[in-house]
Amino acid sequence: MPSYAYEAIDNTGKIIKGSVEADNEEDVKADLKRQGITPINIKAQGALNKDINIDIGGKPSTRDLSVFCRQFVAMFKAGVSMIDALKMLTEATENKKLRQACDEVRISVEKGEALSMAFSEHPKVFPPIMVNMTAAGEASGSLDIAMDRIAVQLEKSNKTAATIKKAMMYPIIVLIVMLAVVIVMLVKVIPSYSTMFEDLETDLPAITKGVQAVSNFLIHQWYIVVPVVIGIFVGLIIFNKTDAGKHVTSKIAITIPAIKNLVVKNASAQMARTLSTLVGSGIPLVEAVEISANVMGNVYFKEALLNAKDEIMIGQPLSRPLEEAKIFPPMVYNMVRIGEETGKTEDMLEKLADYYEEEVENAVQTMMAALEPIIIIVLAVVVGTIVAACMAPMLKMYQALDSL
Repeated sequence: MPSYAYEAIDNTGKIIKGSVEADNEEDVKADLKRQGITPINIKAQGALNKDINIDIGGKPSTRDLSVFCRQFVAMFKAGVSMIDALKMLTEATENKKLRQACDEVRISVEKGEALSMAFSEHPKVFPPIMVNMTAAGEASGSLDIAMDRIAVQLEKSNKTAATIKKAMMYPIIVLIVMLAVVIVMLVKVIPSYSTMFEDLETDLPAITKGVQAVSNFLIHQWYIVVPVVIGIFVGLIIFNKTDAGKHVTSKIAITIPAIKNLVVKNASAQMARTLSTLVGSGIPLVEAVEISANVMGNVYFKEALLNAKDEIMIGQPLSRPLEEAKIFPPMVYNMVRIGEETGKTEDMLEKLADYYEEEVENAVQTMMAALEPIIIIVLAVVVGTIVAACMAPMLKMYQALDSL
């Protein structure tokens, strides 16, 4: 889509500049006018004159949004009008994208739009769960309760995600350090031994020949190695964004025993927490299941929930398609079934969420306990192989001298 740079005057008389993507110049004018901004000059941007917008904050995090909701609730309960609250939140928000979106939301609300509708105009900032729960809160006259529920949902999701990310930092750092050590030894240490190996004028052990061959290849053919490694890395990223790639990586995640337990429990916690929050806010079950499906990171869990949505639409209870999917633990669909029979589905889902969020933490600790010795063994084998390659010729030489 073409990009256009614009210069305009906002509703306070201040001259502002920016860029926007649109199909044509007329769409840019119409969009600016909807925001209460009067365009002065609009110019199409090419590859050479396109604005470079480096946003250190990037897309707002789950924590940014939860703080936003908490502050909104506090101001709302204090009697601050919605427009004034949005204005204060715009000034207080640190994330650039969220701050800009919040200001545009304020402008839309000033024109008479509902808050949920204004949120929906910024899908890259405000997730569907936030839009739908805000709409439910507006419809029921309990916007503050809805925003408070959103904050709790986001905080719980952020805590679970942070637990997993924190656990993964250790193996990633160790692997990076191991890779750096191996490269240094192959590129710097092994070549320094090469001359000595040649002076021995003896047949070198196979392990030394192998390590030398790898070292020589890295030193003399690095211009092949580097592009190939980068190409593989970029290719995997691109492939993972395709439908086939998502299915492959999702299948691997629920097949490998070492991580399957964590993936299944995390998906169960995410599904239960999201459904509980949405149903408790008055969102119809069919719509709540669809939103929950779009939150799922693993495509197989997403497809299972989308199938469940279709089953619910023809009169089936939620527990039945969850059981037939055969990827959710028995406790999930059994608890949901109990909730359906007793009329306390929301409570059962909330209990499920609490249980599996705790289980995720335990699964992470178990996985880390298993990973640590494996990482140490791999590190010892790799570095030990290189050290052995350096020592083997000298040991062979000493043995030859002793035999004289």
